[in-house]
Amino acid sequence: MTDTPTALVTGASRGIGAAVAHALEPTHRVLLGGRDASALERLAADLPGTEPWPVDLTDAEALRAATADIGELDVLVHCAGVADLGTVEAADASVWRRNFEVNLLAVVELTRHLLPALRAAGGHVVLVNSGQGLAAREGWGPYAASKFGLRAFADVLRAEEPKLRVTSIFPGRTDTEMQQAVIAGEGKDYAPEQYLRPDSVATAVVTAVSATPDAHLTELVLRPVPRA
Repeated sequence: MTDTPTALVTGASRGIGAAVAHALEPTHRVLLGGRDASALERLAADLPGTEPWPVDLTDAEALRAATADIGELDVLVHCAGVADLGTVEAADASVWRRNFEVNLLAVVELTRHLLPALRAAGGHVVLVNSGQGLAAREGWGPYAASKFGLRAFADVLRAEEPKLRVTSIFPGRTDTEMQQAVIAGEGKDYAPEQYLRPDSVATAVVTAVSATPDAHLTELVLRPVPRA
């Protein structure tokens, strides 16, 4: 038996997810969720308090099997996501469908499977959303709509599961591989000093998770301060 709480972090192989895993590892046993088993194994080798949890979150049967043996879960951090952009004219249904499948439906389904484990622990669900989940911009429709849906899901989960804590985090642009791809698609030069660092977002996750019992942090908004 151990008193160390357990956290599951999706999208843990890189970017914000990896930063969250690093930030939680000193105080939690961390399950590293992601599709790239090799990357998860490399991360776990550097973080002794972690173990790989490889699964494709959009594979219903694999997800059901992967969650079956999790009896209690203290923290669930949803970091996995995609950013497929496009205008209403240019983006066909497949673009919208992929954003919703990964950014929203996979989150809903994973949370649904883990509700008994979260209830058993009186757990905390953290959803790493986006500034696009608060205000949508032109050209970002498929992604922004999925993130608006994620915000609604968090509100509903919070209302339906009052014994759980549910936090939505809305970071602005963050220095990740995903952001590099987005900037390239916009035809701009990439300047990492203009964006949030992944570990800054991870700090917000830890702040929410470590809040005192009388304080339920429901939403946190982060905006980048350009560095010289």
